[in-house]
Amino acid sequence: MLILLPPSEKKLATTKPAPAISVYTGVLYQALDWPTLTPAAKKRGESVIAIISAKYGAIGPSDRIESYKLKIDNKAMRPSVATALDSRERQLIIDCRSSTYKGVWTAPAEITVEVKVSTVVNGVRTVVTHMSKKTRGEITRWLLQSRATPQTPEDLYAIVSEKYPCALTPAAGQQPWVLEVIAV
Repeated sequence: MLILLPPSEKKLATTKPAPAISVYTGVLYQALDWPTLTPAAKKRGESVIAIISAKYGAIGPSDRIESYKLKIDNKAMRPSVATALDSRERQLIIDCRSSTYKGVWTAPAEITVEVKVSTVVNGVRTVVTHMSKKTRGEITRWLLQSRATPQTPEDLYAIVSEKYPCALTPAAGQQPWVLEVIAV
């Protein structure tokens, strides 16, 4: 599995390079709560998480970065991100990126599951940005701690549905699979 995460606007102010996972401090990263993961879950995270950074491209949790304030330039960043991600073994891709970061690299639809999060307000499903980020962080944590590693979209659904109500929609043409999760 490969988990694609966005960076966070909220960052730890750094005076020297630090691990990316400690620099990003937004809602998603608070919910992921990296420092409290077991050594085994952190080891899994190091091998499966790719954070798409506006400044550094596709980076891993322990890659050392400095705090920055920069909006992603998808066109400029696309070649370096493609180089980093296209060379990865073809495996299930769990796309937790925000829409802003999806344009930098298009994952192969047939092996990609886009995680969409909504909540129910007055009986109507509604997307709530804050809850989406939090829930994507929780799902990432759940996957890192899981005994099972999802190989297929159906496997991912089985693991996530243990914790959240969700629905899985198959890929169609250029559109990836979609796992719609209801934040609780």
